[in-house]
Amino acid sequence: MSWLRRSFIAGFIVTVPLVVSVAALVWVFGIVDGVMGPLYERVLGREVPGLGLVTGLVVILVVGAVATNVFGKRILQRGEQWLLKLPIFKAVYAPVKQLVVAFSPDNEMGFKRVVLIEDAQRGFVMGFLTREFTLDRGRGAEPLVAVYVPTNHLYLGDIAIYPRSAVLFPDLTVQEGIRISLTGGMAISHFVRAGRERDPKGLTSG
Repeated sequence: MSWLRRSFIAGFIVTVPLVVSVAALVWVFGIVDGVMGPLYERVLGREVPGLGLVTGLVVILVVGAVATNVFGKRILQRGEQWLLKLPIFKAVYAPVKQLVVAFSPDNEMGFKRVVLIEDAQRGFVMGFLTREFTLDRGRGAEPLVAVYVPTNHLYLGDIAIYPRSAVLFPDLTVQEGIRISLTGGMAISHFVRAGRERDPKGLTSG
């Protein structure tokens, strides 16, 4: 019975995320194909399964190619500014885009690094480095970092400001940090190496 229980739990943990991911992909692809399929059926006079899905993928690739072009990027930014003037669109689009952008390591507004901070009350706190900046309180420039600490998976969290000298940089990628957060810490490796790094502006000692 013990072996059956362990095997069932292990299989459940592996199977459920896989089924949910596949179901989500099938659902999205079904919606795209359901919208584009009838249009092609009217034009071609017969149904071509999967053609709507292919069109959706092509559109995404074209938008991505335009977004990486300097001129196309400006057009998309201008259109986005106009759309964000609509209250309902802004309320939905802005948070979703910020969340998606956070997953992109190539975007300067996304998560930069995974960090660890030793907190006297909470122990080690894991978060994502989002910004490095300096603070001048009349005693010289102090290197600080803004850290996003998830409190409900990745959708809600706290922004904490720490001295850069208090931050440890573990050998974890942003994707690994996201996986750890989404699994409640179960995805963390048995061994993690972490250390402090010198501030690129030369304001941190050691």
